[in-house]
Amino acid sequence: MTNTPHDADVAFIRALAELLQENDLTELQVKREYGEDDSLNVRVSRQKGQMTVMTEAPAQVMQAPAATLAPAAQVTPAPAEKSSDDPADHPGAVTSPMVGTVYLQSEPGAPAFIRVGQQVSEGETLLIVEAMKTMNQIPAPRAGTVKRILVDDGTAVEFGAPLVILE
Repeated sequence: MTNTPHDADVAFIRALAELLQENDLTELQVKREYGEDDSLNVRVSRQKGQMTVMTEAPAQVMQAPAATLAPAAQVTPAPAEKSSDDPADHPGAVTSPMVGTVYLQSEPGAPAFIRVGQQVSEGETLLIVEAMKTMNQIPAPRAGTVKRILVDDGTAVEFGAPLVILE
């Protein structure tokens, strides 16, 4: 079988999907130029274990690989609407402002900053996110009661991941 541009595109997208998983990335976007009016824009992203591939290309490029992209790259489309049980959708969710490692106490053996049911005031430290060997205190954006702690001590978090629910 000859390596047509469509086959090369499918292989390229497969390689991007593998790169995304191997490096634990959440999104990757690449534009491939073939000529003046011929290009391929590929955005591969994943969310909570699912992966989505979106491409933009001229009509003649999209028609042939469109049916083969998803199966070839083993892509699962993201759900059309988010579940109401998703903690990130909760209005009281405090999300991570960075990628890093979460610590619930100031040092090993010390008491946790917060516990479920505890009242916190605005600006009070909820937890720490270590990023690039820097300890970043995550303050409460408003006063409230800690309803849920969504992360465990020592776990990795991504930007925007829900950490705590305050009500």
